[in-house]
Amino acid sequence: MVNILGFKVQGVFPKRQVQIASDLGKLVSEKLFSMELIEEKITDPAALDKLMPLIEEHIDHFLRVKLTKQMPVISMFIGDKTINELKSVFLVELQELFPVIMKNYVGGLKEQIGLEAMISEKVGSFPPEKLEMIVYQSLKKEFLYLGLLGATIGFVIGLLQLLIVCLI
Repeated sequence: MVNILGFKVQGVFPKRQVQIASDLGKLVSEKLFSMELIEEKITDPAALDKLMPLIEEHIDHFLRVKLTKQMPVISMFIGDKTINELKSVFLVELQELFPVIMKNYVGGLKEQIGLEAMISEKVGSFPPEKLEMIVYQSLKKEFLYLGLLGATIGFVIGLLQLLIVCLI
């Protein structure tokens, strides 16, 4: 809020902050950072392929170390060949199961997170002066051009009016 000649003038952002917050929340959650996009990225087979070496390492450690500690008798009956076969079966099953689990997990996150509401709330609680300053800094160049355009149009209209008055 700015005081000009005794009048208090409120900026556009403080006046419409709730509407801007709502619109921004909707924009971000639907177009820029949707849960569907997250789901698509998480369930992408290429993402799982990047995780497979780590998963394989953990399964190998489980079969060779943890399982033998928990069930020492089993270690007497299984060797490297059996461990590698078990590991292979587990990895194939995980490749099928992982996308289904992640899809269900992201579906639950949609309900828990409420991305649109969370963004709207954050922007709505942001101090109006700070929001206005951020927008102004981001669009400083555009505001300058807009001001120059307004001044130019005003100057041309003034010249036209002067010309009309002189001709009459």
